[in-house]
Amino acid sequence: MPENSSPNIFSKIRNEWHVFLTAVMFLTRIQVPKNIDHSPAMLEKSPKYFPVIGWIVGGISVLTYLVFKKYASNDIGIIASMIAGILTTGAFHEDGFADTSDAFGGGWTKEKILIIMKDSRIGAFGAIGLWVILTSKFVLLRELPQYTPDLNHPTSNIFYNYRFFIAILLTAHSLSRLTPVWLIQFSTYVTNPDVGKSKPLANKKLSIGAFLLANIFGLLPFALLSPEFLFIIIPVGYITYEMLKYFKKWIGGYTGDCLGAVQQVTELVFYLCALIVWKYIV
Repeated sequence: MPENSSPNIFSKIRNEWHVFLTAVMFLTRIQVPKNIDHSPAMLEKSPKYFPVIGWIVGGISVLTYLVFKKYASNDIGIIASMIAGILTTGAFHEDGFADTSDAFGGGWTKEKILIIMKDSRIGAFGAIGLWVILTSKFVLLRELPQYTPDLNHPTSNIFYNYRFFIAILLTAHSLSRLTPVWLIQFSTYVTNPDVGKSKPLANKKLSIGAFLLANIFGLLPFALLSPEFLFIIIPVGYITYEMLKYFKKWIGGYTGDCLGAVQQVTELVFYLCALIVWKYIV
């Protein structure tokens, strides 16, 4: 074995750790070491770890739910879980969804849509869109624990009792952060790259290996669920494809805000499909 092989391996590991922490910094408010910055080279590679960030956000949401469910109520647990997720990400995706709603709701040309999307103020379409998506998410989430097995005779292990709900949240957050990666890989960034919030992500597509790794990360939590839930990938993929076509029709591609919109919509679609699968298939 060459003498310099070990240093090379450790260098690659450090580099990948840097890329992962860059993804953490980009998508969340979680503190990372000060040497992690918005390096374009690292940001270009970071999308492969977006689904892993979903594991983290989903895990924080799950733990918050379990604590508030135990000491308050199911509804308060759901609200606290949603708030925990929003605080963890700094409402990054919700902000993108609101801006996208305002832009496509109020703009009738590519130029007007992009101008509205860059306006930091929230308009009627954005406010209504946020209310609809957050309310829908709450309603769907409060239904999910009802389908958790064995709650009539719970054990002392709350993680076991709510294993279905935990698996659903982890998978939803993971898969819904894979769908923006699909958009990045198969569409075109259209905002001025000098001012866009996702400009480093637009400079270069992921390599085939990195893209496959992102898909593995995004789909891995399905291992926690029964095989029937794999059917959810079909409607989530279809909705992502339709949103991609819609964005391409009106503005020729995607923006950073569009990525946030896709994450929010596909997360909601996942919860709805999970309820359908549980009620009619499992």
